[in-house]
Amino acid sequence: MEDLLRALRAAGEPTRLKILAVLSRSELTVTELCRVLGQTQPRVSRHLRLLCDAGLLDRHSQGTSAFYRPSRSGNGRKLFDAVLPLINQDQPSLRTELDRLAEIRAERAEAAASYFEKIAGDWQQMRRLHVGDAEVEAAMLEAGGATPVRSLLDVGTGTGRVLELFADRIENGLGIDLSRQMLNLARSRLEQLGLAHCAVRHGNVYNLDLPAGSIDLAVLHHVLHFLDDPAQAVAEAARTLRPGGRLIVVDFAAHSYESMRSDYAHHWLGFTDADVGDWCALAGLTGIKTSHLMHKSDSIQDSLTVTVWVGTQNSDAPAVYNLEAAS
Repeated sequence: MEDLLRALRAAGEPTRLKILAVLSRSELTVTELCRVLGQTQPRVSRHLRLLCDAGLLDRHSQGTSAFYRPSRSGNGRKLFDAVLPLINQDQPSLRTELDRLAEIRAERAEAAASYFEKIAGDWQQMRRLHVGDAEVEAAMLEAGGATPVRSLLDVGTGTGRVLELFADRIENGLGIDLSRQMLNLARSRLEQLGLAHCAVRHGNVYNLDLPAGSIDLAVLHHVLHFLDDPAQAVAEAARTLRPGGRLIVVDFAAHSYESMRSDYAHHWLGFTDADVGDWCALAGLTGIKTSHLMHKSDSIQDSLTVTVWVGTQNSDAPAVYNLEAAS
């Protein structure tokens, strides 16, 4: 009862109701919320602290900034969902804040588009060497299964494309990436698509800062070839899976394109089925299934093969990366 009363008191204030309305459309930093609300940082921070303490909002850090968004679960989320439809978002007293929010989102979209324009040429050049994205994504959807998924984790989310791909099959999705520029791009993309049940945040593939056994489906899409220790990344993603949860790994099969190191910063020249299979087994995954997707064009010589590996977490205990066994 006391928790409910605290949450009701937290929501029952004009500025805090505006904050809930604004954050239902886009996750924002304190600085951005100050701009939207036209209030000082100490005042906004106090409102945010009360809403977070009441379980209505979640806070997650990204470098020196912190982003706020509606809680993903719990009674706070239930209250948020109950209160939001009661807020008249067409009222004049809220129109100014929503107009300012639109300005921020437009600036984000412009910055994201500018960044993507810089890197798009390199991406297109590399894509010429392997099977089309549509075929890879179809294989990923098949690997994810037909059953609706409560929670999806996209490790190394990049542009957020995997979240977009699975959006209509999941209750909520979370993308993790180390690049703040990529996170800005993904955040803008998700907002433009109206995928409010998906979010992104800054994080490390070796330490995802998520509870063990909390995820139904985890994806490592073209991430491992950039890493010093891909085995540990597989183990950390597997650790987050519930019993019966699946891990999908998408990456290149072993190849000899040395230019991938110099031109695209790849640390590894693809992986063998034995490599990834062993890492999955060490992480406690079973029933490993493998699909090789090869370029069908006769005009492409020595093309790259994209491989999709899928493993299932059957253990009730979280997987632990065994460094001694791995060596």
